[in-house]
Amino acid sequence: MQLSEDLRLALDRVAFAGKLGVVPDPWQRDLLRSDSDRVLLNCSRQSGKSTISAVIALHRALYRPGSLVLCLAPAERQSKELFSKIAAFYRTLHDAPPPDSDRKLGMHLSNGSRIEALPGTEKTVRGFSGASLLVVDEASRVDDGLYHAVRPMLAVSGGRLVMLSTPFGKRGAFFEEWTNGVGWERYEVPASACPRIPPAFLEEERRALPEWVYRQEYGCEFVETDDQVFGYDLVAASISAEIEPMFGEEF
Repeated sequence: MQLSEDLRLALDRVAFAGKLGVVPDPWQRDLLRSDSDRVLLNCSRQSGKSTISAVIALHRALYRPGSLVLCLAPAERQSKELFSKIAAFYRTLHDAPPPDSDRKLGMHLSNGSRIEALPGTEKTVRGFSGASLLVVDEASRVDDGLYHAVRPMLAVSGGRLVMLSTPFGKRGAFFEEWTNGVGWERYEVPASACPRIPPAFLEEERRALPEWVYRQEYGCEFVETDDQVFGYDLVAASISAEIEPMFGEEF
């Protein structure tokens, strides 16, 4: 690759995506051009959120030498799927230097960068520090302890945190950050905004699925799930700052 071309791809993530064969949707182009350090992607199934996150992860590793890129998900199968997208994109860059190591769930690059994919438990991430980029896939389903454990990794590095998911009820860190979090850049992409999902398919899914499932999986709505005894709105409405807790802090 010529130096001028390499510089263009380093400075333009949209051009880099095109080099990988990805033609971004409008929201994906906005995300690729964004420099926000905190990003939430509330996106429908099959909207391309994992694909575009893989592009961002690979770009960071290639063009910021010495970067540690961590890809997290609730289970190893899910983190492996995200890493597979990254590895496949890397292989499309025929003139890119081969990685120093290429493992099932990790890659070391010759520029000193590392990409690691991990199942989402607090214990698996405790040994890492100084992450340049954290990508949390299926973020609505990861344990809150994991979210609380990964944030300190960014304290010194000033790294970027990208959380992507479909909703999973009105609970958990992803829901709390989406509704009340400060400093986040938010993207909401329902299935109706995805040109690759035919309207006829969505209509079929609407008829086949329970209403709350369709609204969650395709409409990006945070709705009550069928395993909740008390709804979020009911619990929130029952709390008042004017009433002291029944038990003291020592309880």
